[in-house]
Amino acid sequence: MREALAEARRGLEAGEVPVGAVLVLDGAVIARAHNAPIALADPTAHAEVLALREAGRKTGNYRLTGATLYVTVEPCPMCCGAALHARVARVVYGAADPKAGAVESLHRLLDDARFNHRVAVTSGVLAGESAALLREFFETKRR
Repeated sequence: MREALAEARRGLEAGEVPVGAVLVLDGAVIARAHNAPIALADPTAHAEVLALREAGRKTGNYRLTGATLYVTVEPCPMCCGAALHARVARVVYGAADPKAGAVESLHRLLDDARFNHRVAVTSGVLAGESAALLREFFETKRR
């Protein structure tokens, strides 16, 4: 999660909402990213999606069975969908997102039995640090 926080800080420095993601497979980091919808003019350029894309390119497979996705903020519906389609085994996240979180806050997409895959979840890891980055970003925007 510390690696994901470092990515979130990179996003903050770039003027993006500070969310970072790291994908680990077989004990090794295979992908990392931070939010970049502004820089890429792409509404799908969330940290999780960018990390999953990079991992797919590196492995040559869109299925990332056995991988763990670490992300600083609770994933949104789009990012949960991407994790489900990639067959990620586990998502570990920091701060809850009461306005857009689709893991536990608004929806429970990753453990919905109606889907053909479910993802194990660990929440609240370094949540305070993740939330502090978000507060810093939004306080700066309000000034």
